[in-house]
This record gives sequence, structure tokens and C-alpha cells, in this order.
Amino acid sequence: MAGGQERILRRRISSIDATKKITRAMELIAASRIVKAQGRVQAAKPYSEKVTAVITNLAGGGAGVDHPLLTQPEQVSRVAYVVIAADRGLCGGYNNNVLRAVERAIAADKAQGRDYALVLSGKKAAGYFSFRGYEVHAAYEGFSDQPNYSDAKAMAESVAELFENGQVQQVQLAYTRFISMGSQEVAVDQFMPLEASEIGADAAEDADGGGYEFEPEPAEILGRLLPRYAEARLYAALLESSASEHAARQRAMKAATDNAEDLKVNLTRIMNRARQDSITTEIMEIVSGAEAMSKDDDGLEDVIAQSLEGSFTALASDRNDA
Repeated sequence: MAGGQERILRRRISSIDATKKITRAMELIAASRIVKAQGRVQAAKPYSEKVTAVITNLAGGGAGVDHPLLTQPEQVSRVAYVVIAADRGLCGGYNNNVLRAVERAIAADKAQGRDYALVLSGKKAAGYFSFRGYEVHAAYEGFSDQPNYSDAKAMAESVAELFENGQVQQVQLAYTRFISMGSQEVAVDQFMPLEASEIGADAAEDADGGGYEFEPEPAEILGRLLPRYAEARLYAALLESSASEHAARQRAMKAATDNAEDLKVNLTRIMNRARQDSITTEIMEIVSGAEAMSKDDDGLEDVIAQSLEGSFTALASDRNDA
């Protein structure tokens, strides 16, 4: 094998080895962040559950029947989609799965004559829909790794303004639900108005005599509490999406590391096999030259013997490496 070709293969192997170290480091980082993200998901659940319980009691008492967040529209002409994706890539199909799910939902709405509006979280979502010419109402970025409640509040206020002003009659929330380390699924759920199932199926039972007394009036409490419920639900979706992103990145980086190792092994074998072929060719050339030379020259025979010995040694070494 020519020396130039061997150098090319060695450079490729060295580059693959360096890439493998990077992907391995990213895999370990993502694995460590999954644990923290899971902890944040669990920590946010008690607040969301308590808010839901209070709203259930208020709704069971007949409060807030006319509140916009609880009133189902007679006709839906425009739907807003709150889309939660990542700020970065290198996480397998995590981003594409949720973005394409929203794209299919928008196509279904258009087929029914409905318009749409997009409220996006994550650079990947903003880049995807802007590049394809979709109408983007608002875009937020920079917190997909570690979302804060203030981020969810800002997004919820933007969406609530669209809904309460009548610019949209329905809001859908698209995110990736975290089930376990090895399982996540895309969810497109109704966000506004709140469905009866979202505020508790036992509301009717409480209406018959829950025994609760409220101060101030239940309607006033519910009017203040429903926006907090929307914020808490959006915050929970952001946290689950963050955990799902880290899990997807950990799997993607592990697959990349394994593939880099396989490619390195294959290239090493190709290089060693080519070197063996090259050495065999050199031996044949030496033998052919020896036969053509005068056998009376003892010094030449010593040189040939030394060359053959070096070639056989190199050949044996490459076979052991292979």
C-alpha cells in the first residue's frame, strides 16, 4: 500500500477516535442531567396536584361557569399550538417527532378550514417552522435544558392573551411526555379551554354538598387560580420535555459512540490488510530481483536476506494486530 493512502487511513482513524471521545463525554453529561430533570418533574407535581384539587372543588361548587378558560366554544375557526422542542440537536428524533406531529395537526386543521397560530419554545422549533414559511406568533428559546417557572409564566401569558381576546378559540399543547428512561412519547393535548376531565371527574359530586366555604367568592378565586393552573401545566410540560430531551440525547450519543468504535475497528483491519498485501508484493519483488541478479555476489545475497527478514517480520506483526 502506498504511504499516502496509509496516512489517510491513519488520519481517519485518529479523527474517529477523537469524535468517539466527544460523543462519550456528551453521553455521560446527558445521563447525569436526566436524573436532575427527573427530580424537577417530581418536585413540580405536588403544586400542580394541589391547584387541580382546589379548582375541582371550586368547579364542583358551580363557580366560574362563564370563565373563558372553562367555556367550550361553539365554533373553532383558529387554533393555537404551543410547541415545546429543544434549543440544540444531537438528540436523535426528539425534535422531529414533535415538530412533525404539529405539522400534521395543522394540515388536518387546514383541511377543515381552520387557521392556526404558533407559540414556540426552542430554537429548533423556531428554525423548523420559520424555514417552512409558517406563521409564528411568538418564539421563546434558551431554557430547554433547564426551564424555570418564569419561562412557563411568560409563555402562558402570551397564549392566554391570544385565547381571551378571541384571536384563537382553542389551544393545543405539543410536547414530549417522559414515561421512563427508555420510553418517551409525543403528546398533542388540548390546553385551552380546560376540559372537564382536566379539572377532575368528581366535580359533580362536590356540587351536591362538598361542605366547603370560600372567602372571597368562589368565582373570584377561580378567576385568579385558572391562570396559575395553566402556568403550572405548561411548566410541567416543559420539565417533562427537558427530561425527554436528555434521555434522547443520551441514547443518541451512546449509539454514535458505538458506531465510532465499530468504524475504527473496521478501518484498522482494512489498513492492516492493505499493509500485508503491500509487504507481500515487496517480498515478491525482492525474490524476483534476486533471481535476476548474479548469484556470485555474496554481499548482495546478504542484503537480500536482510530485506526478506525485515519484510517477514513486518508481515507477522500486522497479522497479529489484525
